[in-house]
Order: sequence, then C-alpha cells, then structure tokens
Amino acid sequence: MIHNHPSGDPLPSQGDIDMTKAIIAAGKPLKITVHDHLIVGREGVASMKQIGSI
Repeated sequence: MIHNHPSGDPLPSQGDIDMTKAIIAAGKPLKITVHDHLIVGREGVASMKQIGSI
C-alpha cells in the first residue's frame, strides 16, 4: 500500500496505523498479504514495516 501526506511529514498517524491493521485483517481470509505501507511526504518516505508500525 502507498499514500501521501500533503502536510509533508511522512510519519504514520494513529489513523494510518489503525486503517492499515484493519486492511491487513480484512485481507487475511482472502489470502491477500500486505507486505508494507509506504507514506510519501515532502520530507521523504516512511515504511510502516521498517519502523515497526505493522
């Protein structure tokens, strides 16, 4: 998954974390795996997997 933060700060918000976990849970019965969720901002890119949010 990937989305942008127009504010420029790529760090995930609590809403980003909650929604990502909900999408991961919804995909499990369908055998859909979310490998990572990237957030793009003017200040760079954050990988939720890399920072331990998922």
